[in-house]
This record gives sequence, structure tokens and C-alpha cells, in this order.
Amino acid sequence: MSGQIQLSRRRFLQVLTGTAGALIVGIRTAGAVDLPPALLGGTFQALGPYVQIDSDGNVLIGARDPDTGTGVATSLPRIIADELDADWNRVSVIPLGLGVENDHGQPRWIYGRQLGGTGGSIPAAWQELRQVGALARWLLLQAAARRLGVPADRLRCESGTVIAPDGRRVTYGSLVEVAGKIPLTKSVPPVKTPERYTLIGAPAGDVDAHAIVTGQASYAIDHHYGDALVAVLVHCPWPDGTLARIDTAATLAVKGVVKVLQLQPEKDQPLGETAIAPAVAVLAQDTWSALQGRDKLELEWKPGASGTQSSYALEQQAQALLDGDDAPTTRVRNDGDVDAAGKKAARRLEATYVQPWLAHATAEPMNCLVRLDKDRASLVVPTQAPQRAWAVVQRLTGLAPDHIDIRVPRVGGGYGRRLDHDYVAEAVMLAKLVDKPVRLLWTRAQDFGHDFYRAASVHRISAIVGRKRELIGWNQRMASASALVQRGVPDNRLWTSETRADQLPAGLVPNYRSDWYGLESAMPRGPMRGMPHLSNAFAVESFIDEIAHMMREDPLKTRLRLLGEPRALALAGGGTLDLGRLANVLKLVADRIEWKNWLRSVNGLGIACWHIDGAYVAHAIEASMQGEKLTIERAVCAIDVGRVINPLGLQGQVAGATLDALSTALNLAVTYKDGQVQQHDYKSYPLASMAQLPNDVEVITVPGDRSPAGASFLAMPTAAPALANAVFRASAVRVRRLPLMKELLRLL
Repeated sequence: MSGQIQLSRRRFLQVLTGTAGALIVGIRTAGAVDLPPALLGGTFQALGPYVQIDSDGNVLIGARDPDTGTGVATSLPRIIADELDADWNRVSVIPLGLGVENDHGQPRWIYGRQLGGTGGSIPAAWQELRQVGALARWLLLQAAARRLGVPADRLRCESGTVIAPDGRRVTYGSLVEVAGKIPLTKSVPPVKTPERYTLIGAPAGDVDAHAIVTGQASYAIDHHYGDALVAVLVHCPWPDGTLARIDTAATLAVKGVVKVLQLQPEKDQPLGETAIAPAVAVLAQDTWSALQGRDKLELEWKPGASGTQSSYALEQQAQALLDGDDAPTTRVRNDGDVDAAGKKAARRLEATYVQPWLAHATAEPMNCLVRLDKDRASLVVPTQAPQRAWAVVQRLTGLAPDHIDIRVPRVGGGYGRRLDHDYVAEAVMLAKLVDKPVRLLWTRAQDFGHDFYRAASVHRISAIVGRKRELIGWNQRMASASALVQRGVPDNRLWTSETRADQLPAGLVPNYRSDWYGLESAMPRGPMRGMPHLSNAFAVESFIDEIAHMMREDPLKTRLRLLGEPRALALAGGGTLDLGRLANVLKLVADRIEWKNWLRSVNGLGIACWHIDGAYVAHAIEASMQGEKLTIERAVCAIDVGRVINPLGLQGQVAGATLDALSTALNLAVTYKDGQVQQHDYKSYPLASMAQLPNDVEVITVPGDRSPAGASFLAMPTAAPALANAVFRASAVRVRRLPLMKELLRLL
């Protein structure tokens, strides 16, 4: 260690010299202990810091956030590599495991925030990782200045080489030994100005793409310890049920089966931090034996109160609440006077929208590999949140913070399911009981039957239109079961997962009311590609089309008139909504889909827009109907996320989220009867086929120089309502197309 630099949030940059003369650079916390020298060699294995450069000029960069398919394993290292002026062709990337140190019994996170698949990876890392790369570049320049006898400020870096004004060149590899011994500057080295970026903003393929398509990618489910027992579970069909009878004789007679154990959710623990339901575990020497033993278990489960619940009954309860006059659980927002505005109405419109329960259906089922030694825990976990997984392990083991090692390989899909760690708790519980390493594997049926689902919701929206065709009132009521129940959130904040006080069109309508009615359900619930409040986009954007239809108006013009002049609108939750940027993405998709032909198109055209945490998105869909057969002819999406790190990766994220949203809208719903989920596989929960989806998703990326916003699930909210609006135009309006066209042409 040669010194430290003060960084924001009480964090430090630290430089270490490895045993093989490698330069190691990474963000570490104040008072951090040195890493063992054995980890700092030039072998590119088991590295803690972000950057390592060996004497041959090869560069290793660690990706701190789990990559669940979002591309952060490419985009985050490219931020560092750009500031470092590294040759990307000589960069290797590895996923960093959990970085934690012991601060008097409390965890100190070495890498700061480690959270994947939530849309916040790049915004959270933007400043920090640029500083990491800038520090490494500064050290190399200082070393080159000594070698070349030229002041550092007259040198420049390019593709892993330092270049002098007279053309002399020295490679990074030849400088690392000297660079690692240079004392750090007391000030943070300046980061690049945007015109000097070479990698940021340039397209790059996913660093794991070749390994994925050739089957060489390693996921957590592929890992094992030689002496680990394989554990498979039979969960109680009801989260509040109990085990009435068990006979294990036939199971224990299966060759290879070692033990049969029972698990119970820990009392008073939040959802997602303990077992999701009572379970019986079969532990065996191999997977086949474990599954064979599980099939021979004789079990009888007794339902709890949830045994009488059904998704149909909950929907009827929601409808009854919205039909009645009961006060809402929470009045989320109340601008102006909706009731008074209703007395001045020239026209009124009301519509109800119902959205189903949804499962995550990740490609990689839940699994966890754990070894518990006397004073150390080692895990390989497909998690989106390593620090949350650490909290579960630490509570169950009582180990010191830095004695818990969590490795996170590439994750086979997350979508929010792996923000919860019930499966980690189950694996650790079993490892404690058998005093051996455990490899817990869930089956596909378990994944469907014991998920943290996105809850169904019912939306009732009323619009009040004035005599000048302006929208003067909006009354939205929503009923759903909050995803925050039993998660330590106060009752008066349970609505925050279900809706937003500043969601569209709040702030754009003078008289605006939003109410939330809380429903009770025993079904576990959680986020799915964003918090459930994003589902409001479907109801809002579909309803705006219905308003346009009632007024016999172009839906694009309805939206643009509602947005008004470009301006910054203060949001209730902080920050601003840039109405100009939102209108811009709307116009971009309209132009690309040829919205000018909206009235004359044989097919239906639909459009929708939304905003999420400083990012803006719009979709336009063209759909045709041949009888009952729906064909999605085209899908266009425009996004504005500020500065783009990797355009190719961003386009992939947007296209993937669009197809996922369309698949969900076309095919997917979870139902439950007598408290039990009815879908158990991809046959009963059918993802859309290629034939059902558009041949391509046209992605328009708005260039920008603002700090980057997240894009992980940005395209999810607007694809489905754009499709619904397109189908509405292609089918429901068709029977009145000629008189409607004449009236629209007269008005326009």
C-alpha cells in the first residue's frame, strides 16, 4: 500500500503492488486491511480490487455488480477502461464477489453498492469507477515521466501505451512495477472530458457472449464442492400450512440418499430472508438420488388460512372495493377538486383495467452452494444483491463480517426474484444441520409454485373533459396487494410499491386524485422487472387512448397536448420530469412508425410513453388482425437515458425488455385456487413463441451528455399499452372506421 486519497462518501482509492509486479487499483474503504499477497499475483484469479495490469500489459478489470443479463459485466468495466486508456482487446473481465471487511463487528463494503438488475448499476458507479480508472492512468503517467524524463502533463495515454511528445512510447506492462511504488497525490486525479472518450459511447459486444452461446459460461448452478450433499425440497403448497404426516422409509431406502430433514420459516423474519414455506429436504450424494428419494416421500400437508384463497375471489374483492364508497387505504395524491370539476364536465369517461398475477420464470432456477467451516462460510449464489445475501448468512451463522465469502457468477436471469434470499437461508439451514457442504437445487415446478409474484391489480380511472376539449379532471383508484407487506415497511407506506404520487398524468391535470386500496393475500409478493407501480403505465396509457377515441382525436396529439410546452416539472418524490424529453421520445417513435398514416393504415397503430427515475421511453406498435389472429408487424422503441455507455448493450436491453413485455401481455398469467398456484411449468405458463413476436425491435437511442440513467427494465412499462392501443385501433374501431375517419379528418 502506498497511500490513500479521500473520495466522496468516506471512501478511498487504494493502490497495492502484487507479488508478480502487477499494479492493483480499486476503491476500498477507510481503514481497510491489506489483501493477502497471494491474491495479488499476475494469475488473474480471486482478485479483490477492480484493476490489475501484469508485466505483459494484460489488464484485468472486475465487475462489481451481478450481471443478470443486463450487460453490466461489460458496461461497468468499460467505464474504468476508458479512463485508463486501456486497449479493450487486452482487457479481461471477471465478476467480483462480495467485497466486505470487518469494521469492529460491522460490515464495511469494499466496493460500495453491489446490486444488479435494478436499473441503478451505471448511475451509481458513474463517478466512482471513472475515478478508479483515472487514478490508474495518473500512476502510469508518473511512472512514464520518470522513465522518459518528460513531465507527466506533457505525456498522453493511448490503448495501453504512454506516448511522449517526440513519439517515444512505453507500454503499461513495462511501467507497472514502478507505478505501484509511486506515492499517491493528495487530490483526486481529474477524469476525462467527454470529447476524449474512446470506449464510453462506442458499441461493444457482451464480454460473456462467446461463452454463453458456446455453452462455456459458468453459472452458480454449475458449481459444486466435491463432498457436498445435493439437497432438493418439497415445499408445503401453502406458505402458512403445516406438515400433518411424513413417512421417509421409502426415501431413505434409495441408494445415495443420506438424510431427510424438515425446514420451517423462522418466526419474525421479513419475507425473503428465511424459508418461503415449510419444507422437507432430501439430501443425497447426487442429484438423481435426491430426486428419486424426493418422489418416494409420503407427505400430507395441512393448509392454513390461505387454503381458501383464490385469485378470482381477490379480483372480485377488488372490484367490489372500487364499486363501493369506502375510504381508500391511502389517498396518494389530491390536486385541486375532482368533485367540483365533475360538475363542469362536458364529457366523462370511465374504464376498468385488470392485470394478472405474474411469475418471474427465470431460466436458472433457485440454487445455492454453501460450505460452513468452523469460522468461515463460503457460498456460490446467483443473487442480484450480495450484501442482502450476506445479511441472511451472517444472521444464521453469527460469523464475523469478513469471514463470509460470497461468489456471484453470471446469473441466469433475475427480474427481481433474486433480490430475495429465501433459497440462501434454506441452504445455510441445511448445511448447519448436516455439518457438510450443501448444494441446494430447486426444480422448475418449485420455482413457479413458490415465487415472490407480481400481484394482480385492478384500476378504475375516470376522466373529466371540459367544454374546450381539455382534460380537467382525473380520478384513479387502484386495488392491489402490496409487495411490501411483511417486509418491515410501515402500514402507511405500503402503497409505495404499488403506485407513485408523481406518475403520469399527475401534475398535468389541474384536478387529479389517486387512491390506493390495499388487498390482503397470503401469496408472497415482490418486484418483477421493477416495482409493481410500473404496471400503472398499462392502465394510464390505455386510458389516454380511450380519451382520444371519445374526443375523436389523434392519440399522439392528445398526449402532446397533455404534456404541453417543454419544461421541468417538479416531482413529488424529488427530482424533475423533463416534459420536453418525454415528448421527444414520443415524436421519434411516431415518425419511425409513420404515424402520419394513422387514420389510413390498414393495420392498427398504437403508442405509449412513460418516465422512470430520469429516463424516458416510448413505444409505437403496428398490429394487424386477421379474424382472431393477431400479428405484431412492427415494434419501435425510443429511449433517452442521458449518456450511453454501451449503445449495443443498451439496444439489447431495450429489445429484450420489449419482447418480454409483449410476451407477458400476450400469454402470461398466474392463477391460484384453494391457495395453490395452478401453473407449474412453461407449458402452463407459456412464454411467447418467435411466431407471436415481431421480427425485430427497432431501437432509437437519444444522444445525450447528462449523467447516465438506468435502463435495465426501462422498456417494460410502455410496450404492452402500445400493443393494446394498436389492437384497439385494428379491431374495436374497425367497425366504425369510415364515419370515424370522416369526422377525424374534419376535426384535424
